[in-house]
Amino acid sequence: MTVQPIRLFGDPVLRTPADPVVDFDVELRKLVADLTDTMREQSGAGLAAPQLGVGLRVFTFDVDDVVGHLVNPLLEFPDAEEQDGPEGCLSLPGLYFDTKRRQNVVAKGFNGYGDPVQIVGTGLMSRCVQHETDHLDGVLFIDRLDPAGRKAAMKEIRRAEWYDPAAPPTVKLSPHAADNPFGLGR
Repeated sequence: MTVQPIRLFGDPVLRTPADPVVDFDVELRKLVADLTDTMREQSGAGLAAPQLGVGLRVFTFDVDDVVGHLVNPLLEFPDAEEQDGPEGCLSLPGLYFDTKRRQNVVAKGFNGYGDPVQIVGTGLMSRCVQHETDHLDGVLFIDRLDPAGRKAAMKEIRRAEWYDPAAPPTVKLSPHAADNPFGLGR
């Protein structure tokens, strides 16, 4: 178990859809441990494998004293209720922007041993699960902002101490329609 460096905005791995996990082995469980240790070290609510440079569909979470992980997540939304509030990302350190998300989510996937897992989340847990699943699809939360919000976010990113202009950033529209109740994870 080791704390790993987190990939920052501009790194191409953050824009690359992750591959499904097919081997539920000791290496996967080591990845989950590294994700958990790194997330906790950075006081994050969640961390996805691509943020450590690993292109696999795995993320960890630590929300309201519930710590866990999910492999190969699929999301469903039981209703159309939304929440809007500040969201941040360990790959865009120190920056927060109001982001719309679904209020409620049901996430289905597996644990590190290949056993089925289901997470029913609301509020912050729902936001975290959606955010981390977006990472697995190569989507960053700033992609969910409206055009004016994305422009403001890019302005703040360019001013950030950690920003590297040699690694040109890309901002894209999310492939997941905000009004499609089953758009994420499919």
